[in-house]
Amino acid sequence: MTQDTPAADSAPETIGSAAAATTIYDFTVTAQDGSRKSLADYRGKVLLVVNTATGCGFTPQYEGLEALYRKYKDQGFEILDFPCNQFAGQAPGTDEEIHEFCVGRFAMTFPQFSKINVNGKEADPLYAWLKSQQGGVAGSRIKWNFTKFLIDRAGHAVSRFASQTTPEELDGNVAALL
Repeated sequence: MTQDTPAADSAPETIGSAAAATTIYDFTVTAQDGSRKSLADYRGKVLLVVNTATGCGFTPQYEGLEALYRKYKDQGFEILDFPCNQFAGQAPGTDEEIHEFCVGRFAMTFPQFSKINVNGKEADPLYAWLKSQQGGVAGSRIKWNFTKFLIDRAGHAVSRFASQTTPEELDGNVAALL
């Protein structure tokens, strides 16, 4: 069973209240390099928000995510990658180490953000909001790494996909929103 204890190296809290938010654009998050990034910068784009890990059985999905990103990025598609170490410690290391691994191993080019918590009382407000918008088979709780949320061009969470759903299986869902 996964513990919901905050990681010692967890990122600063996201700006934005899950209760007050109406769209994903109401949040500001911490980028992989430590800078602050308003998600309003992605206004008008279709987004896929994913909690990831570098030491997980689903980590090879980075390859499919990158292929999906390259296929649709010129049509207004972005993938927002949020590493999370809450599931069996499968995202160890610093934000920089995680980023270097993803770029080196999978030639990742989509935006990656600072490591966050997605469950428990220390859950990032962005993820509290995403879970309130799209529940899953285990309730609102994120079950594991590589849970995916699809966001439409208006900033609304329209779909949630389990870890087992591959990026290739999402192609039609992404295309339909573009």
